[in-house]
This record gives sequence, structure tokens and C-alpha cells, in this order.
Amino acid sequence: MGRNRSEDEAVGVAGLLLAAGGGRRLGGRPKALLEYRGRPLVEHAVRVLRDGGCGPVHVVLGASAPDVRTRADLAGCVLIDNPQWEQGMGSSLRAGLASLAGTGARAALVSLVDQPGIGAAAVTRVLAAYRSPDSLAAAAYDGQRGHPVLFGADHWEPVAVTAEGDRGARAYLKAHEDAITLVECGDVAEAYDIDTPGDLGRLE
Repeated sequence: MGRNRSEDEAVGVAGLLLAAGGGRRLGGRPKALLEYRGRPLVEHAVRVLRDGGCGPVHVVLGASAPDVRTRADLAGCVLIDNPQWEQGMGSSLRAGLASLAGTGARAALVSLVDQPGIGAAAVTRVLAAYRSPDSLAAAAYDGQRGHPVLFGADHWEPVAVTAEGDRGARAYLKAHEDAITLVECGDVAEAYDIDTPGDLGRLE
């Protein structure tokens, strides 16, 4: 049986997980290795992308990358080491988008390892906003833009040029605000971050 048009459009949308953070405000505990339901948080984040419909999944590692590779089951993922991870999220986004160049992926759905409240349902919704390589979409929570964010392949190069520090693609998204399809996900996800010791209770 042949695929219908919507199924064809979903093929080749890669998941791009940014998991390089060193957890500076968590006492230097790498976020990828925080325990969540008995396993490293990065495993949960990868599963969310896969269950949401992304494939393949590229994971950008940084802090304690050798430990993450050893302790987390990331079989089937493309792993990218970002030696400049201390420069902030922008460097990881650049490394991740560079790893997707030439793969044939039509878009990248970018998520962050420290947002376990965002599950597969939100990923599926944002993924469904893909239309073409110039698509630009993002989850919204009560109307406020958040993650995950979908970048059609046409956006990768200009995003990489502007991504810097901890702002990631924020400047690019602000400059292209009128082109972003906002996908409300507040009813299926919570967009909190695990940034401080006080946030660790959310992992229980």
C-alpha cells in the first residue's frame, strides 16, 4: 500500500536533541546524566523524539560526554561531541545542524534535554506542522513560544550563522516571527526547565 501525502511529508524530519549542558547551577552535574525514572535523562529525551515521530535522532553531547556515552543507552542515535559546549546552547545548535547537512533530512525538530515535561504528544503536534523545507514551527504554551522548534532545512544555514551563547536560535526566531507556525501544546505538556537544585524534585 502506498503512503499518503501526509506520511511522505513526515519522512526525514530528524530529531535534534541538545544535551551538552554542564549543569553549572546544579553543582556541575551534567544534565544528560540526571536520573529520571531510574535512567539518565538523555534516554528519556531521545525516546520522546522517537515516540513523537522523529527519525533519525541526532544528540549533541558536551559536558562529561565520555560518561554519557558509557552510562546512557543511545543506540541508534547519531552522537555529536561539542567541544565548545561551555560557550552555550548556540554552539550545540550549530554542531547539531552541521551534523544533519547532507543527510537528506528535510527538517530538524530541536528539543532540550532538560525539559522532561515535554513529551511525545507535543513533538507529534509540532512535527505535523511540517510542510516543506522552508517550514518554521514551534510549540506554544498559553501563546508563548517554546520548545520543541521545527526548522525546515532551508533555515539551517542562516540559523547557524546567528546562533550564539545561551540564546540559541532566539534572535533568528524573533527576526522571522511572522513566518513561525505556533502550535499550542499547553494542554499536553509543561515547558519547565531543570536548572537549579530546587527543580530536581520534578524528576521524581
